[in-house]
Amino acid sequence: MSTRLAVFAALALLGCKQQQEAKTEFPPAGRDVAPIVGDSFSTEDARDRTGEAESVIAFAGVKSGMSVADIGAGEGYYTVRLSRAVGPRGRVLAEDIIPEVRDRLALRVNRENLDNVAVSLGQPADPKLPAASFDRIFLVHMYHEVEQPYEFLWHLRQGLKPNGLIVVVDADRPVKRHGTPPAQLDCELASVGLSRAGEAPLETTDAYMALFKVAGPLPEPGAIKPCKLKA
Repeated sequence: MSTRLAVFAALALLGCKQQQEAKTEFPPAGRDVAPIVGDSFSTEDARDRTGEAESVIAFAGVKSGMSVADIGAGEGYYTVRLSRAVGPRGRVLAEDIIPEVRDRLALRVNRENLDNVAVSLGQPADPKLPAASFDRIFLVHMYHEVEQPYEFLWHLRQGLKPNGLIVVVDADRPVKRHGTPPAQLDCELASVGLSRAGEAPLETTDAYMALFKVAGPLPEPGAIKPCKLKA
């Protein structure tokens, strides 16, 4: 093997080793993870009849001119309604991890002329948000599908502006039944220095709404203590 090839091989091995170390830097979920069952949670008309988005957006305190992120945006139910809520001076980032879903959402955004919306592709453990950019970050009916919650939350938190909030909507039932018990949610967000700032039931459903704010320093990945709650 030539010296150059040997150097390349050594660098490749080093890169693989660093990548493996990075993957083990965050603790594992340590709990069930619900499978992604599709990019459509329910029909939009049915959700509108219950006033879902209106209730969540009001609870989150979204105002004209804000910058918000819709993580796991799917077909864009919240994206479209957040676009209206923040108005022409506001901005919406709609993110999904499935390229085909992202592409369909981008077509919808263009078709409906949502000029204040940008669409992006994230990764399962990193939504790839620009740092300190959002007044509100929405996680609607998707947190139970996150396979690496501690890594995901560690990256997600860094997208918040000062005094920004994370908005979670999920069902109060076991994760394997596509929900997140509130105590589990509180514990996992607390592991990256986030604390509950508000909560309310989502009327006519078994879901709840919760707000989280920054309450402590962002820990080093290796210092994160995973949750060990009793079943």
